[in-house]
Amino acid sequence: MVSTSELGARHPVAGTTQQPVVRPRQAPSGQPDGLLALWDGVPPYVLLIEDDEGDALLVEELVEDSGIEVRLGRAGSLAEALRLLEAEAPECVLLDLHLPDTQGLDGLRKVLAVCAEAAVVVLTGLSEERAGLAAVAAGAQDYLVKGRLEADVFMRAIRYAIQRKRTELATVALQASRLRAEENARLERGLLPTPLLLDGVADAVTVCARYHPGRAQTLLGGDFYDVVQTPDGATHAVVGDVSGHGPSEAALGVCLRVAWRSFVMAGARGAELLRLLERILLAERSGPEIFATLVSLTRPAGTEVVSVQRAGHPGFLVRSGAGVELRTVPGGPALGILPGWGAGWPVAEVDVEAGGAVMLFTDGLIEGRIGPGSDRLDEAGLLDIARRHADLPAEPFVDTLIRTAQGLAADWGGLADDVAVLHLEWNSPT
Repeated sequence: MVSTSELGARHPVAGTTQQPVVRPRQAPSGQPDGLLALWDGVPPYVLLIEDDEGDALLVEELVEDSGIEVRLGRAGSLAEALRLLEAEAPECVLLDLHLPDTQGLDGLRKVLAVCAEAAVVVLTGLSEERAGLAAVAAGAQDYLVKGRLEADVFMRAIRYAIQRKRTELATVALQASRLRAEENARLERGLLPTPLLLDGVADAVTVCARYHPGRAQTLLGGDFYDVVQTPDGATHAVVGDVSGHGPSEAALGVCLRVAWRSFVMAGARGAELLRLLERILLAERSGPEIFATLVSLTRPAGTEVVSVQRAGHPGFLVRSGAGVELRTVPGGPALGILPGWGAGWPVAEVDVEAGGAVMLFTDGLIEGRIGPGSDRLDEAGLLDIARRHADLPAEPFVDTLIRTAQGLAADWGGLADDVAVLHLEWNSPT
């Protein structure tokens, strides 16, 4: 028999907070070994929400008699329990459905709303089995009838409830991961297109494209590129970068890439092309702070000149027999920065000899830190790397530039932003 003084010392009155304590005990003779192998030796935190002192005492004695180490906390009301749940999430919640400040399933719903990762086991009276079944249907892992509890059954129910909850959470996480993978695959198909090239043309172009997600993410961001040859034999290309990271920016990148291809195929050129793209960005972006930079070029068939437009984007590399040069032509603001900007985006002409090449890239390639403070690779550093490897063919050239930039930034946080590179090489006429 437990005295009144002992009861008061072991169970504070409702409305006070009892810190969780570890109650280790030696396992009784015949205790199943499986119950002792709980949680890799870490005692689970179990929060009891119960205002009745006698029932609380019963639960504590069941824990002690089980011989299992448990951090048992106690709340005498739902309001107190919610405060404890916000401070630390337990593995299991033992919930009485009749509390001073809530009745029935309302308390269960509030507990699950605050701590969805906890396994909730409802405690019911002898005549309330139907309420226990309703609680399970509402999200509880199990229910226990207070008058029918034994120590080993009680602890086994807690353990199984926690394991079922962990399995449930793992299943949800796996499904979410699968959905993210499927979404990423769709975004990849949109951001990493197959170049639309003509067959059998004398002025053929060879395309080498690369896309590397930044270190802070495994999914693709808003960088995009595309290459199209129109029926007149002209080659059109674009590389762009939507500000920010995440699925919304990636989706906007896909939208702009598809819009660019559609407008080019429909005959839009020059300032008209970029005005149309800006209208698409303004209509589709998630907020007024979102903008996009890009560089777009056209090389008419049979010429050695490319027409270039630049909207807030870095310059590009031109490869020829004489070496590698960085070209930064006059341009205008990024799309979406100054909507309706009247000056437009000028078209500049750049010589690219037969057998020459251009390499377009996003700023993720040049903005990685390569030293203390704000020391970054920048365009000049990229040009220096390119000139040291100017004799390499297209694919090794591109891969070497990316790999070198990554290596220089490795000790300073890596390349934080996505990297998109598009290398175009026109074959010499035969």
